[in-house]
Amino acid sequence: MRTLVKFTALLALLFPLFAHATGEPYTQDKLDALNKSGKPALVLIHADWCPTCRAQEKILDALLPSNEFKGITTLRVDFDTQKPVVKAFGVQYQSTLIVFKGGKEVARVTGETDRGRIAELLRKAL
Repeated sequence: MRTLVKFTALLALLFPLFAHATGEPYTQDKLDALNKSGKPALVLIHADWCPTCRAQEKILDALLPSNEFKGITTLRVDFDTQKPVVKAFGVQYQSTLIVFKGGKEVARVTGETDRGRIAELLRKAL
């Protein structure tokens, strides 16, 4: 019983680290499928330690569930552990947002934390 209590306490401490992760983990297959279907996509190049990334995440958590943006699928690239993917996108910095429409990249921003500008970026995917 004591082990169960410790485990539950540990989960309660760790859950917030994962609970707010915007998007699903990136794979090339997922992006290829979205692009092939023509569905709008957002690729989020993120680092958990990055304050700008956390600010973007709060904005995206507010915008993406709205009726306007709910059709956008978000794929999350870990800046630290997915270096080949980061390099393939030509990204030098975390906090980069890339949107795709009709199977093609249509816009990207780095370090943007203005809610209105992020909304404008997302609209380019629609």
